[in-house]
Amino acid sequence: MMDTKITAGKASRKSKVWLVLGAILLCAMASIFIFQKQIGTMIFDRAVEQMGRDIVSDLNDNLHVGLCGTGSPLPNPDRAGPCNIVIAGEQVFVVDIGEGGGRNINLMGIPASRVTGVLLTHFHSDHIDGLGPLMLFHWTQSGATRPLPIHGPQGVEAVVDGFNAAYATDKIYRTTHHGEKVAPTSGGGGEARPFSMNRETQIVLERDGLKITAFKVDHDPVDPAVGYRFDYKGRSIVISGDTAKSASLERAAKGADLLIHEALATQMVEQMTAIAKKREMANFVTITQDILEYHASPEDAAESAQAAGVQTLVLSHLIPPLPSSYLYPAFLADAPDKFSGEIIVGEDGMFFSLPSGSDAIEQSNLK
Repeated sequence: MMDTKITAGKASRKSKVWLVLGAILLCAMASIFIFQKQIGTMIFDRAVEQMGRDIVSDLNDNLHVGLCGTGSPLPNPDRAGPCNIVIAGEQVFVVDIGEGGGRNINLMGIPASRVTGVLLTHFHSDHIDGLGPLMLFHWTQSGATRPLPIHGPQGVEAVVDGFNAAYATDKIYRTTHHGEKVAPTSGGGGEARPFSMNRETQIVLERDGLKITAFKVDHDPVDPAVGYRFDYKGRSIVISGDTAKSASLERAAKGADLLIHEALATQMVEQMTAIAKKREMANFVTITQDILEYHASPEDAAESAQAAGVQTLVLSHLIPPLPSSYLYPAFLADAPDKFSGEIIVGEDGMFFSLPSGSDAIEQSNLK
């Protein structure tokens, strides 16, 4: 009888605890609903305070790189198209500008008005389709009086001319509405800065201690296709662009501190292809089979990083989409066994700083 009373007493206390917790939860939910307007206003106020944030002014005079887009043409709500932003002192270069890249650059606290120039690795649509918004932000955020310089191998002229033509009417609207001070007629759009790739490597720019070198990569049938190496104050960053495993990349990346390399998980894409065949998605089947030929797997990227002797490998332009970090080990497969350094699966907003006079690589997130 005593045991029964004790058990009943415990059950009664538990019931009371759950009732109290339930009441607290209901009160909290009611408070959120009642004060939704006030809470929403506070959140908005905090967001507005972030407007005009400029991290470039606060950075040490070192070499830095941010991931403003790590996705691919396949839909992924958390990743913009391929986009990297390299900062060396006061110089700010965007390498490729996929859809959503310009938005992320601003969200990361790097005003588009700060961008010194754009470097395109090749002219696949997903690497250039964010150019329009970036050119607009660069122009109107500071009243730029000159177009945005856009560097790339031969053929970049046609890309820039096309965007300028597409935005020509919009440009008239902006100047007419906002005036010459905000949207000067002499600014807006882009200015093509082509370079030839008659040899494996080509110095694109040397200025204020920064050297940018383009190098050929294997993205056949896409030609030209290049990657870029940045050297500043004894530190170095290499961005692969789109490429299959490439010996020229390994040579260009020799001794680099950080390699940002594209990556396609072959086994995952093949699984997608198999499902597409069952569903008779003929075009998708062809595309997913074709892309295996001119992209590198995580294992390929790891082998190239090892051959080049780089310190850290960051995988970006990820195929297929990865909606959760729980998929990263499956995506990497055997890559960690092929590289003795650190491998990082890139995410939009990641930021890496390379202090001069050191081999440190400091990682943060700006989103």
